[in-house]
Amino acid sequence: MLPIGVYGSGFLGTVISACLSDFGTPVFCCDQDSERMLARARGEIPFHEKDLQEVIRRNVRVGRLVYSTDLQKLVPNAQFLFLAQDSPAEIDELAVSVAKLMTKEAMLILATPVPVGTASRIERKLKDQKLRVTVISQPTFLTDGCAVEDFNWPERIILGTSSEAAVKAMKQLYRPLVMRGVPVASMSFESAELVRQATTAFLAAKISFINELAGLCEKVKADAMDVAMGMGLDKKKIGPRCLQPGAVFAGPFAEGDLEALAELARQNSVSLKILEAAREVNRTVADSLMDKIARAVDPVAGKEVGMLGLAFKPNTNSVIGSSSLSLARSLLSKGAKVRAYDPVAIPQAKAELEAVRYCDSAYAVAEGVDALVVGTGWPEFRDLDFARIKRLLKKPIIVDTKNLLDGPSLRQMGFQYIGVGRR
Repeated sequence: MLPIGVYGSGFLGTVISACLSDFGTPVFCCDQDSERMLARARGEIPFHEKDLQEVIRRNVRVGRLVYSTDLQKLVPNAQFLFLAQDSPAEIDELAVSVAKLMTKEAMLILATPVPVGTASRIERKLKDQKLRVTVISQPTFLTDGCAVEDFNWPERIILGTSSEAAVKAMKQLYRPLVMRGVPVASMSFESAELVRQATTAFLAAKISFINELAGLCEKVKADAMDVAMGMGLDKKKIGPRCLQPGAVFAGPFAEGDLEALAELARQNSVSLKILEAAREVNRTVADSLMDKIARAVDPVAGKEVGMLGLAFKPNTNSVIGSSSLSLARSLLSKGAKVRAYDPVAIPQAKAELEAVRYCDSAYAVAEGVDALVVGTGWPEFRDLDFARIKRLLKKPIIVDTKNLLDGPSLRQMGFQYIGVGRR
């Protein structure tokens, strides 16, 4: 079997190359950065991703997964080559340069998140240079913290191509998923590119809607968690995904997708009012959470607040768009002191915000602070010894921005428990 090539050593390239090799297929991951390639071959990755390190080490050990900078040697042998960089910067030039090394029967797959129109433009450039490589646009739907699971259990595979032969070949490549019943949808380049951005925007709208509804729930004495559960049970129309009061839409690719879609709409004089409203609500979530904290510890100046969680969501170390960091910045700007703990994201948080006192445990965070804020929904925070937490806190105040904890039980223990959209 001819090897599969993946160009890119960031999040996408690392996940795609590792998971493809787990199908039992020889895969090489290539990049010009030799230090990154050596680190990946040792199973060293700069992001926290469940099961990924073990997948890499397992496949490197048996020789199915190879990391290299030698494009000249490896690319000509590949039937499929994925462009899987995290950023679309200079993707046209990269596509042309690697296509020159590929055979005419090979397929160039654009997995990098790109603006609508990119695949068509690249295809034209390849034809102008008499390069007969088949271009396929394949948007990826990998979520930070569960990317390996998303790859192995996708809800669909989207292929942007007009070539029936390409679709057939890609179905063979993804045979373990196709045999499991994962649907494959083929469409135009532009439709495939827009699917990713539109999916991102729709999920942002759901998150923003439930956050706005949570504010109404507090006014009318309803429970936003119960409302979200009741709505989510309608799986045909709504579904439970992303109906989580207090969540924000963030991460390495989210804002890029939303901005790309907004820019496409502006260029074509189309008003996407729902998208703009969703983005505005998402931007103001941290402000509304800050108001809750301010009311609980009024006045904020001179108080010390503990933050549990810094990553933008559990099971990842990414802090891009993190509401926890936004809250920490707001608290510091209002004269408060902040100490914080996260299971994996402290190095990334330190690079963004130095003024916080970073601790090595949740209990160290709680010691002597005026209030404890749950900023990221790490499951381990549910299992804390809250009797001990209560003894450590200066005041028994918990602001749960993710509705992670058992509010009624904590109130029975004597805590002032404040959730989002909850009674």
